[in-house]
Amino acid sequence: MPRFFFALFVGVLVSLAAGASAFEAPVAWSVSRQMIVVTTDDWNTDHGTLRSYERDAGGWHALGTPVSVTIGKHGSAWGIGLHPAPTEGPVKVEGDGRSPAGIFRIGEAFGYAESNTTALPYRGLTASDYCVDVGSSPYYNQLVDETKVGEEAVAGATEPMRRDLHFNGDHAYRIGFVIEHNAAGRKGAGSCIFAHLWKSPTSPTAGCTAMTDEAMKRLLGWLDPKKKPVFVLLPRAEYGRLHDVWNLPAL
Repeated sequence: MPRFFFALFVGVLVSLAAGASAFEAPVAWSVSRQMIVVTTDDWNTDHGTLRSYERDAGGWHALGTPVSVTIGKHGSAWGIGLHPAPTEGPVKVEGDGRSPAGIFRIGEAFGYAESNTTALPYRGLTASDYCVDVGSSPYYNQLVDETKVGEEAVAGATEPMRRDLHFNGDHAYRIGFVIEHNAAGRKGAGSCIFAHLWKSPTSPTAGCTAMTDEAMKRLLGWLDPKKKPVFVLLPRAEYGRLHDVWNLPAL
């Protein structure tokens, strides 16, 4: 093959590869048939609206009615999930009081009871269960049992999961589920992100998404791991900007 045409051929391949990478963003959740969507007014708003969607051959369809939620006390910031790395906007770090924005897998459900009516994998919490928010721990951003990993592994962790036992009857984690932000445990990028029960409609969180008991029970009864559910949190302007390229439902 003449050198000119060889170079042209290589150039075309590179261009095609670059084009393919530009369309990789929706691939990670193209298999998802359930989506929870939380939208907020802007990056600094500490509350929002949650909607639920299912997808069939005809596209995304809204289920039920929207519900109010609270999020991080300082709003939201780009997290680490299924979406591409952001090029602008705030980025979440440990302790910033922001909920991670983006698209994330939904992990296991948890609660104070030994069992719960949900198709998600379920973890009945005990007094020795912690989520490790200490960056120096090898268990950073993991749910662990202190009796199995040892006291040193959870030393300094501020997230005992049985909050009712550790924090004077706090019911926040009575039922909830894991939002898989920073699943690989990148140090300092944020940890222990859940959907859980709120204290009140005006009580923001440290970075989670909180809602009423009724809303949480409905989600836990609906979510089906076979449908590869994902959780989306975005300010409305970002949602509008990314709606088409990420194949998001119409609000």
